[in-house]
Amino acid sequence: MPSEMLRPASHHRWTLAHEMHQRLEHERTSRLAQLAALKESAPTGTDTQLAVQMNAIRRVLAEIEAAQSRLTSDTYGTCQACDRPIPAERLEILPYARCCVGCQERTG
Repeated sequence: MPSEMLRPASHHRWTLAHEMHQRLEHERTSRLAQLAALKESAPTGTDTQLAVQMNAIRRVLAEIEAAQSRLTSDTYGTCQACDRPIPAERLEILPYARCCVGCQERTG
């Protein structure tokens, strides 16, 4: 097969990967800003609700980092449980999703 025929699909894949990288980076930047705002507004001492919020944001940041790694390793968009493609609609809503909805419901 001539390389000219491979370019459009390859270019399309690169464009999607680039777009998803940008979306993930936007998600990361947003979460870092949320975390910074929480730290800034934190009263002296410990606040359980604040700690819970900060831990939730840190977990999402870890999920975003893992999604960026999957993007680099070309496994992004594949369900880690059933190995099927994660629907584009789900990735639009949750760009760092590890699993399809069915597997996520089963694993919690």
